[in-house]
Amino acid sequence: MSVSESHAKEMKSAFKRFTDFPLEGEQFEDFLPIIGSPVLFKKLINAFKTHLEEKFGKEKIDYIAGIEARGLLFGPSLALALGVGFVPIRRAGKLPGECATATFTKLDHQETFEMQVEAIPFDSNVVIVDDVLATGMSASATGDLIKHVGAHILEYDFVLTLDSLHGEEKLSAPIFSLLHS
Repeated sequence: MSVSESHAKEMKSAFKRFTDFPLEGEQFEDFLPIIGSPVLFKKLINAFKTHLEEKFGKEKIDYIAGIEARGLLFGPSLALALGVGFVPIRRAGKLPGECATATFTKLDHQETFEMQVEAIPFDSNVVIVDDVLATGMSASATGDLIKHVGAHILEYDFVLTLDSLHGEEKLSAPIFSLLHS
């Protein structure tokens, strides 16, 4: 399933682009205006929901795992629409209890993501979501967390993939992206 050409164009035009953010020479693709529009946000959630139900059926997905920060913004809505659980993937120190950790290099520094180890039962099926697939480092670290607890990654889903950065090469499961740039 793909988003209709008119919906894709509408969503892509809603992205705000920021030059020299977060570092000089970088261009940041901000999808927050989509969330700010109830019409576009509903289209976004419905596009993901339709894709996942067509690909996996209504019973196979157990959890949506949303990557901080923007995967935390639309992941819960998608999980609710699918009738499955939601699990946040957060930066270190943001979650209580026993957490699994994965460290990766992002731009010019190292980051650590965490997930509560009891959040996803062993042998569960998980879809990982985030706004943009760029280098694939944060998504790959999230995949490591999911595998650490013995769960299965069905797919990585993104609103936008920056194709020139080849982030999909770092991921251990299929990817789906609504938009490409």
